[in-house]
Amino acid sequence: MGMQMDVVAGYPVNDEVERVLGLAEAVGEPVTVTFMWEGRAEAERAVLVPAATLALWEHWAPSAYPASDTGDENQAESERPELAHPAEFGAFTLFRRRVGGRTAVARGGVVVAELLDPDEAHWLQVQARNVRQEFMDPKQKAAFEEFLARQPPLDEQ
Repeated sequence: MGMQMDVVAGYPVNDEVERVLGLAEAVGEPVTVTFMWEGRAEAERAVLVPAATLALWEHWAPSAYPASDTGDENQAESERPELAHPAEFGAFTLFRRRVGGRTAVARGGVVVAELLDPDEAHWLQVQARNVRQEFMDPKQKAAFEEFLARQPPLDEQ
């Protein structure tokens, strides 16, 4: 829903990461971010979801993301670098949650966004949209379905 933005942030260029975090907050839409962490061969892809958008998705989504109860949890944990301290990028501080694999993005002591795995973000967005449609009256639902039909597919990111 809305526009999809895709940006790349190089690390340890702090202002670059800060610019990307601020962009998502300003746009108020999910932004797909590719982090190029120094000393790591692979880039890390995540979707930066503004806190209010995530709250809305989680309000409408019928349940928690199912990947959290899959058996490969230990494997995922070992791949993920453990952060000894919260990472600071200008005005923003990143707190990587040990449970669930999300990273909270705070500015001025307030969580303004969350970094989610792209699959989880996509799943939540689709679930929320589907449930939300069930709560609409028939006329509203028809207009919403017409609107959705004009949107580019979610997987064209």
